Amino acid sequence: MKDYYYFLGIPQNASAEDIKKAYRKLSLKYHPDKNENDEFFSDRFREIQEAYETLTDTDRRRLYDQNLSNQQRNVKSILPPKIKSFSASKIRAKVGEEITVYWNTYDADLVKIVPFGLEKPNGERTIRIKEFDSQGKFQILLHATNTVLHKTIVQGITITELAESESEKESLHNPSESFQKSPKKENQSKRLVSVIIFLTLIAMIIWLMFN
Repeated sequence: MKDYYYFLGIPQNASAEDIKKAYRKLSLKYHPDKNENDEFFSDRFREIQEAYETLTDTDRRRLYDQNLSNQQRNVKSILPPKIKSFSASKIRAKVGEEITVYWNTYDADLVKIVPFGLEKPNGERTIRIKEFDSQGKFQILLHATNTVLHKTIVQGITITELAESESEKESLHNPSESFQKSPKKENQSKRLVSVIIFLTLIAMIIWLMFN
């Protein structure tokens, strides 16, 4: 069951005015018109709308609160949250490159990954990096929360910008093979030069003998 209060970043006792303010702020941030063809923003915008429509309807909110309370009592663990694993397919990438993130948590009933949003306790997600910060870094954060204990643990992954391919970097330090002679070709060249010199000497001797 989705936590609409978490989607909007408000407490469960939030007033109708608080709900409207949160909705206006987030809908501007995630509106598809400002983030065209971005699936992540489209999904977040739909979740925000769904939360707003439910929580601003008195009857729907009352029923939702009852179901949410029942789920929280029945599902939540009383053990501290743990992050078993959190990794990415690569930690060096270029702008526009896709990276897949993998995670697995225990005893966390609320899992949030920045920049994805709310997620399942375990899974994987692919993101295309659009930009890095001024230091050439892109941060991905996993928040695993046990709301019964009010305890959250956080783990991060830092993706470093790769401005040029590894092969291009290596070429700055090592000459390309196209500019180097292989040992075999070098030996052939030496033999050819020796033959030319030898034939030149023979020709000179013959010329001196007949002149």
